[in-house]
Amino acid sequence: MQGKVILVTGGAKRVGAAIVRKLHALGANLIVHYRSSSEDALNLQQALNQQRPNSVALVQADLLGIDQLHGLIDQAAKQFGQLDVLVNNASSFFPTPLAECTTQAWDDLVGSNLKAPLFLSQAAAVYLKKQQGCIINIVDIHAERPLKNYVIYNAAKGGLMSLTKSLAVELSPEIRVNGISPGPILWPEDGEWADESARQKIINGTLLKRTGEPDDIAKTACFLIADAPYITGQIIAVDGGRSIHL
Repeated sequence: MQGKVILVTGGAKRVGAAIVRKLHALGANLIVHYRSSSEDALNLQQALNQQRPNSVALVQADLLGIDQLHGLIDQAAKQFGQLDVLVNNASSFFPTPLAECTTQAWDDLVGSNLKAPLFLSQAAAVYLKKQQGCIINIVDIHAERPLKNYVIYNAAKGGLMSLTKSLAVELSPEIRVNGISPGPILWPEDGEWADESARQKIINGTLLKRTGEPDDIAKTACFLIADAPYITGQIIAVDGGRSIHL
């Protein structure tokens, strides 16, 4: 990981921040993208730069503004003079029962979970080819096993799963493209997931009978970046076996 330059979208908190911390601990230089979590981003940058000066830079952008994405990638690549890895982690997540689906919800959920990863990958390809780099997309086990009342989110993540495989074809042999599909790792910050019985039902649906940790996703990202030179076009489920036990 030494000397690699990695852009993580939505990297200021939760799973994104865990990925950033793990990659940084292994010697990578990070560009942390955030939209509105400026305080979290600054705190993370300061903490990691104290450990290794000038090793973490920040970029701010609303990924729904597609016209900003090429500039975001160019800015990221200029921070350290190269770009080795793009981790498409940023995601919107909220329920959309069929009767409540709107074009606004579609634009948000598909925009963040599918459209932005596509156009970020398009913009990053020229830099990644130079480094024989890779792309990692954070998908979701519900791309294949839909979550009730999340019609648009499920569709967007299903599209991201297909996009991962399509990009692996398009960008080979120079760039590897893989995905990680988390299961129950961190509970959403609001909504139905606050109910303990609902959480326990999901935990019982895993083979390992427990939730995972953000670090489980981070470790898988590290593996795909540093130790998987012959793996591309694959989606790894990190879910305690939930996707085969539902």
